[in-house]
Amino acid sequence: MLTVDFSRLPVGAGDRVLDLGCGAGRHAFEALRRGGSVVALDADAGELRGVADMVAAMAAAGEVPAGAAARTVRGDATRMPFPDGAFDRVIAAEVLEHIPGDWQALREIARVLRPGGQVAVTVPAWLPERICWRLSDDYHNTPGGHVRIYTRAEMETKLARAGLRVGGHHHAHGLHSPYWWVKCAVGVHDDNHPLARAYHRLLVWDIMKRPAATRLAERALNPLIGKSIVIYADKPPADTGDPGGAGGAVRPGHAPERAHAVA
Repeated sequence: MLTVDFSRLPVGAGDRVLDLGCGAGRHAFEALRRGGSVVALDADAGELRGVADMVAAMAAAGEVPAGAAARTVRGDATRMPFPDGAFDRVIAAEVLEHIPGDWQALREIARVLRPGGQVAVTVPAWLPERICWRLSDDYHNTPGGHVRIYTRAEMETKLARAGLRVGGHHHAHGLHSPYWWVKCAVGVHDDNHPLARAYHRLLVWDIMKRPAATRLAERALNPLIGKSIVIYADKPPADTGDPGGAGGAVRPGHAPERAHAVA
């Protein structure tokens, strides 16, 4: 289930792509299928092992185009172990709301993106998220949980202050907001509640089958109660220096983390 629209963030053969806070790797896998040279970065070693295993399985099944590759890196979004201008595309999906120092993370995103490169940032949309917070303290008062609720204006302002040019936006996952409202109402940790189980089955069925009726329903709901907002931006081309930005050096204090390569 993708949140980023790859028609708005095109990835082609040889593009250097960073999936920041990759989690289970859904966007990294799609970028790899499209021929990208992908780095999946996360702080969670367990998630990264799962991503590496899936990439290996994709390669064994012939799903990785010739020349495409992926590797995992364990690291901190506020101090990334990459040179300036290292990536053509950066994806930061549902990660900034977890980071107390989101300003530092946004500056790092701008730093590692090459001039002319593009970024997609997704965060929980204000209204659905606000309802979740009102329904349940447990939803956000957990270690590693959400530390803030963004408005679109705030997110766009922070991107601009980091030196990025904000482009278009859209909402996604309108069918998912009611599920989280149910979870917050009955208990976010109660996966066995009949209402939560029934709605979860509906979402799994929708993801697997993608019937026309639910696709139409989600498109109608997205602008109103889409669980995520996706904002696209780019880094203005440099007036001087290497326009590709591939020759930068790691900044002082940015010692590379151990990288786990997966071809």
